[in-house]
Amino acid sequence: MLSRTALLSANALKSKGPLGAGLVQASHSLHTSAQSLAPVPPLPEKGGKVRHGIIPEEFFQLLYPKTGVTGPYMLGTGLLVYLLSKELYIVNHETMSAASIGAVIIYGIKKFGPSVAAFADKLNEEKVAKAQEVKDLALTSLTQAIEEEKKQQWRAEGRSMLFDAKRNNVAMLLETNFRERIHMVTNEVKKRLDYQIALQNLHRQMEQEHMINWVEKSVIGSITPQQEKESIAKCISDLKALAKAKATV
Repeated sequence: MLSRTALLSANALKSKGPLGAGLVQASHSLHTSAQSLAPVPPLPEKGGKVRHGIIPEEFFQLLYPKTGVTGPYMLGTGLLVYLLSKELYIVNHETMSAASIGAVIIYGIKKFGPSVAAFADKLNEEKVAKAQEVKDLALTSLTQAIEEEKKQQWRAEGRSMLFDAKRNNVAMLLETNFRERIHMVTNEVKKRLDYQIALQNLHRQMEQEHMINWVEKSVIGSITPQQEKESIAKCISDLKALAKAKATV
């Protein structure tokens, strides 16, 4: 829509003179077509076949269906004869120089071309080997990074188990502390109860001793000297009777 509006305004200005033509030139819309995502074919490693050093094989294959096998040669000869007969091309010293230089170039290509090509291929192979080495190192480092990432993920998964174990340990510690405090409270209560029982026993023992002492004092206080003499005499007589009985036996 924007490009159509610009085109209409440009056509309107074009009829007004040179200024309109300049605006028309500046009003062309930019290239906004979608990029092609098709893969780019790789470049050939080796060139196509040629004949006579410079003529592509495709040229002969193109003319064979129409002119036959000798057609390309006849076409080249005819063109050369035509150029020479019509003096469109005049043979001079530059022609001989060009022929000599061409012969030297062709000889150099035939003579040194394979060795130069082998040297270039060797350089290319070295570059490819270095690139492959860098690629292998990158793949190795990336593989190690992936393995390390998997290990870290495995460790992260194990953290939940570790946290559960720590929670269980904390719960066990809390339970142990709770039971220790309950045991401590029980012991303290038992000690206090034992103290109360011991205190009551002590009071009862003291009351009993006091009662015994009081009874003894009352009994001793109620005995007269005459009763004491009579009891002593009674005891002596009893002892004498026991002695006589033992003697007779």
